[in-house]
Amino acid sequence: MSALARSPAAHAPACALVVDDERDIRELLVLTLGRMGLKCDTASSLQDARALLKRNQYALCLTDMRLADGSGIELVQEISQLYAQTPVAMITAFGNQEAAVEALKAGAFDFVSKPVDLAVLRGLVQHALKLAPPHRPGDGPGRATGPAPNAVAARLLGQSSVMADLRATLGKVARSQAPVYIAGESGVGKELVARTIHDEGARAGGPFVPVNCGAIPAELMESEFFGHKKGSFTGAHADKTGLFQAAEGGTLFLDEIAELPMSMQVKLLRAIQEKSVRPVGANAEVPVDVRILSATHKNLAALVEEGKFRHDLYYRINVIELRVPPLRDRREDLPVLVDAILSRLASAQGRLRPVLHADAMEALAHYTFPGNVRELENILERAFALADDDGIRASDLRLPENRPAPPLPAQATAAAASLDPTLVDPRESATSALPSFIEEIERKAIEQALQDNRYNKTKAAAQLGITFRALRYKLKKLGID
Repeated sequence: MSALARSPAAHAPACALVVDDERDIRELLVLTLGRMGLKCDTASSLQDARALLKRNQYALCLTDMRLADGSGIELVQEISQLYAQTPVAMITAFGNQEAAVEALKAGAFDFVSKPVDLAVLRGLVQHALKLAPPHRPGDGPGRATGPAPNAVAARLLGQSSVMADLRATLGKVARSQAPVYIAGESGVGKELVARTIHDEGARAGGPFVPVNCGAIPAELMESEFFGHKKGSFTGAHADKTGLFQAAEGGTLFLDEIAELPMSMQVKLLRAIQEKSVRPVGANAEVPVDVRILSATHKNLAALVEEGKFRHDLYYRINVIELRVPPLRDRREDLPVLVDAILSRLASAQGRLRPVLHADAMEALAHYTFPGNVRELENILERAFALADDDGIRASDLRLPENRPAPPLPAQATAAAASLDPTLVDPRESATSALPSFIEEIERKAIEQALQDNRYNKTKAAAQLGITFRALRYKLKKLGID
């Protein structure tokens, strides 16, 4: 072990802990960090590192994966649990992405590969110093800090237990540099969660670049993500900066990532792993410093099983998974959401906030909100425009009606319940004629699809896998209104 341990003091330079069993690596890191204005303590083993952590508070810890008396993963876990104020980064062997992901899952805020790229290391250290709190007299080495809870609560409204859990998790996730996968239905606020992670983390001073992966034509994806050089293809009249470069020092939010074609998934995986991109037509790769957040309303795990999404990319972007609950699972949050939305609408339009009458609140409380918070915003905006001076009533909401399906004969219902003709004997159905039996099954399937999609015929046809014209024909044939 090299330098003597130093306790932090007011106005003293920040101190880092370097843990590696190779002397050359320790000396390289100490020299690099010293040029950045940090003092360093070093340790060659887990035992030495634990002793130093008990006596001192560090602005950063860098630890190797393999140590003489154990794994660096153990140290990462201990620091995350006992010294939450100290960001810890893992030094991994080149190309060992599994180890990097394991370290991030254990609580490391980032990683750097051997041989150490000094430019990458400096960027990592700069982000770490933004995370580490300033030391104050009386602070012990185990003092834990995190993003201000009020800032997160102001964005993600609601007092339900699921929202409280989400906010608590965000406080931890924001301190990390690990990729985050945000899952949830359309309209739940996945981009808001991503922006909160960015704004409460060390990259808040950098750009937040959201991109809808489903909105970019496949033939332009590589150019959009990585940029291109002038003359690299027809129409490339000038150099273009890609989305990765635009997000330099900040966060790149890949919304609807499930829409990426397989060819682009391969290139995205390499960019994330190597932390560099090659613009179209360029001869060399360009290093990029971005944090990746991704989201989709689809079941990404199911797409992996079906072979429609690469397993290795899923493994890489899903280091930390956050699930944003649908509005129907947190109905107790409706009053505070309604109040916030109406106040925002009134402020934007320079009008007084309208009164929401009891019958309107009752109608909202019994509505299923398939479009979640986004649909609630649209409903209230429409009601705000249509309401009279006395406020918003249930009729102003114009909620879709949940009409019950026409009753079916008991035998027909039983025959159609499974929607599988091979499991039902036609002789036991309402009629023994095969065409009538098939019609009963079709009727049940169509009525169920209409109910599922609140009688939106276009969506019902898509669910059934038939054209809109075919659905109209069957509705007329079967006498379904």
